[in-house]
Amino acid sequence: MILRTMLGAAVVTAIMTFLPSLPALADQCLLPPPPSKLPDGATASKQQMLNAMNTLKEYNGDVSVYLKCLDFETRENRMTADVSTLKHNAAVMQLQAIADKFNQQVRIFKSKHS
Repeated sequence: MILRTMLGAAVVTAIMTFLPSLPALADQCLLPPPPSKLPDGATASKQQMLNAMNTLKEYNGDVSVYLKCLDFETRENRMTADVSTLKHNAAVMQLQAIADKFNQQVRIFKSKHS
């Protein structure tokens, strides 16, 4: 019981220490960087293609989190709808461009290995 009370007090102290910094962190939606390199479908191994696919899935998830952050900031009136829309569209266009490049390499890979 004493350990539980001490642990609870430590958690509350940690939360109270961290709580003031939450507003500063919340308004910092950071666009994730795109994958730095895509494999060449003409020379890549199957494993390299699979690794790139998994990297793109992770990047897609990161962009999704970024878009949710933009929505949150707009709802909280920390960002105008116009700015949010511009940032949203830029992120989606960047994601689409990377996906298109990867899909092109997948087509090349499949043509070499069919």
